[in-house]
Amino acid sequence: MRLALVAAVFGGLLCMSALADDDLSKVNGSIRIEDGRTVGDLDTVNGSIHLGDNAHADEIDTVNGSVEIGTGASATSAETVNGRIGLGERARIARGVETVNGAITLASGSDVSGKVSNVNGTIRLDGAHVGGGIETVSGDIEVGAGARVEGGILVEKPSGWFNSSSKPPRIVIGPQAVVQGTLDFRREVELHVSERATIGTIQGATAKRFSGPTP
Repeated sequence: MRLALVAAVFGGLLCMSALADDDLSKVNGSIRIEDGRTVGDLDTVNGSIHLGDNAHADEIDTVNGSVEIGTGASATSAETVNGRIGLGERARIARGVETVNGAITLASGSDVSGKVSNVNGTIRLDGAHVGGGIETVSGDIEVGAGARVEGGILVEKPSGWFNSSSKPPRIVIGPQAVVQGTLDFRREVELHVSERATIGTIQGATAKRFSGPTP
């Protein structure tokens, strides 16, 4: 019994060590994970991160680099400071997606359970789902046809050097898109909402309705 217990503990330690070894970290270099592989946390500085199709990672973080999540891939979260984030078709993020200066694109069938947010850069949903709302300061937002957002939309008032941005963000809610929750605009925006979209209460803006596929 004692030998069996020791063996079980030792085996568990080996598994934990193997899991720890699956964390990948770099400085001044990119990380590329092969299709179908399962890894731990991924982080780099001055480099991009690519998670292959049907692969899985835990937290993904980079500074000065883009993040690409492949078709059918999944991760706990995805964050960058200067760079874009792109989710392929049917990709899954268990928590949130966040960048400071960069675009965020969610392909058809992709799903983010938490918040999608940035400061600058277009946020585009193409038939995707966001469970925790969308937030930006100076970025355009395109909730494309058939996309679904829970938790509303928040466009914050710029502060500091962001006050120099004079162009109002352009917000488009497409046909058959659904935005549940408040659309809260704390600065001037250009808001276009399809006649076939379903949205919550609008605060701080007046919607311009359109009937075609785009405004």
